[in-house]
Amino acid sequence: MIDTHSHINFDDYKENFASFLEDIKNNEVEAVIIPGVEPSTFDEIISYCEKHAMLYGAIGIHPSEAKTYTKEVEERIYNLRKNNKIVAIGEIGLDYYWEQETKELQKEVFRKQLKIAEELNLPVLIHDREAHEDTFEIVQEFNLKDVVFHCFSGNVEYAKKCIEKGYYIAIGGIVTFKNAKDLKEVAKIVPLDKLLLETDAPYLAPVPFRGKLNTPAYLKYIAQEIANLKEIDVELVKEHTTQNAKRIFGI
Repeated sequence: MIDTHSHINFDDYKENFASFLEDIKNNEVEAVIIPGVEPSTFDEIISYCEKHAMLYGAIGIHPSEAKTYTKEVEERIYNLRKNNKIVAIGEIGLDYYWEQETKELQKEVFRKQLKIAEELNLPVLIHDREAHEDTFEIVQEFNLKDVVFHCFSGNVEYAKKCIEKGYYIAIGGIVTFKNAKDLKEVAKIVPLDKLLLETDAPYLAPVPFRGKLNTPAYLKYIAQEIANLKEIDVELVKEHTTQNAKRIFGI
């Protein structure tokens, strides 16, 4: 399996990192993509990816950090792409839950980073929280290689709109929560060729670890829940999501 979105560069994992990675491998995870959040994380992500074959990175500015985006940061994003372990632009997008007062700035920074992805022919990892309409409209302004809706939070209707455009739906631990009715319905209808797995660690650990520190080692619980919802063998979920990730990110 491939965890397409996991913040394992955070301090939570730095102690005994080698054994932490070994545990991930022992739980059927062959690769992890670490997304960028703000400029200070870029060099660290590059360092992790260069030291460990199973780690890959994405570079981008999270909507909550839109104020950190400058011309210099933009140039760094362009230049960091020269590293072949950087496989996407992300995590980028819009967040109207935490950052309502910066909506216009978020949109501006989002468009600038989508433009970079378009020019570099890279996939994008989209953060979309309570901003579905604006996110969907802005993404369509660009001719993008592949679009991944990270930690998908929309309903079935929104999922169908995204799928019709050829976008990918990434599902994490929330799908295992009893009250996640919309996401469970989404998981049922997403075609296997448009589905990706992620943990968003250290956040959103799946049941039976809800509320605890998340890890890519728990990816199998997400795959199993999706398989249960689709009423198919879990090996099909693992196989298709892994091939999708390899195709999108060139892993």
